[in-house]
Amino acid sequence: MLEIEPTKRFSSRVGYYVRSRPSYPDGILRILEQDCDFSPSSVVADIGSGTGIFTRLLAAEGNRVFGVEPNREMRRAAEEYLAEYANFLSVDGTAEATTLPSHSVDLVTCAQAAHWFGRDHAVREFRRILKPNGFLLLVWNDRRIEGSSFGSEYEELVSEFGIDYDQVSERGRASAGGNFFGRHPWVERKLSNYQDLDYPVLEERLLSSSYVPQLGDERCPPMLAKLRQIFERYQQAGRIRMEYDTKLYVGQLGTAD
Repeated sequence: MLEIEPTKRFSSRVGYYVRSRPSYPDGILRILEQDCDFSPSSVVADIGSGTGIFTRLLAAEGNRVFGVEPNREMRRAAEEYLAEYANFLSVDGTAEATTLPSHSVDLVTCAQAAHWFGRDHAVREFRRILKPNGFLLLVWNDRRIEGSSFGSEYEELVSEFGIDYDQVSERGRASAGGNFFGRHPWVERKLSNYQDLDYPVLEERLLSSSYVPQLGDERCPPMLAKLRQIFERYQQAGRIRMEYDTKLYVGQLGTAD
C-alpha cells in the first residue's frame, strides 16, 4: 500500500516542485497538431495539472485550458504561476470527477499524473467530458537511466532511500502504453528533454519526489550526503545534466470498451 493518499502526497513538497521540476519540450505542440487536430481553438482539460508546468505550455498557445487539480496547495501554486493567462481556468476536481460539463473539451491531457488516477473511473469521466472524436494525451518525463552514469547512480539512490518507490514505479508502468486506451487506437511518441541543475536545485529536485524522505526524517541526511557525493563526481562547472525521455501516448477512447 502507498503510505500517503495520492491527492495529498505533494502538499508539503509544492515549493520544491515549482522550483525544480522540468518543463516539457515544445515539440509536444507539433505532435498534438499532427495527431490530435490541435489548433488555437481547441479546448483542453489538463487533468492532475499540479503546479501548472504543462498547463502553461498550452495556455501560452492561447488555448482555453481547464487545469483540474485536487490538491489545494498545488492548485494555488498554479493559479499564481498562470495568473497572466485569462484563458486558464483553475478547477477543484479529480480525474474521476472533474466537475466539467459533458462533451465540453477537445483534448484531455495528463502530464506526470495518470499513474495516480483510478484508471477505469477516470476513463469513464474522460469519455464524458470529451467531445465526439476528442483525444487523450498522456505525458511523462522519464528520467534517463540507460547510457547515463549520473542517471544510473541517481536511480540507485532513490531505490535505496525511497519509501514506496517500487510501488510508485509499478503504478507508472501499469499506466503507460495502451492501458488507458483499451481496444481504441493510440500511438507512442518520444522526445528528448533535460535540465542543467546546480546542487541546491538538484537537492530540491530530489525532495520534490513524493517517495523520498523529507527534511526532518532521520533517513534524509544520509540520502542528501550521498546525493552530494554523486553530484561532485559528475558535475561540470558546478552543474549536472539530468536527462529525460519525454514519452507521449496519444489516442481516442471511443464511447465504450
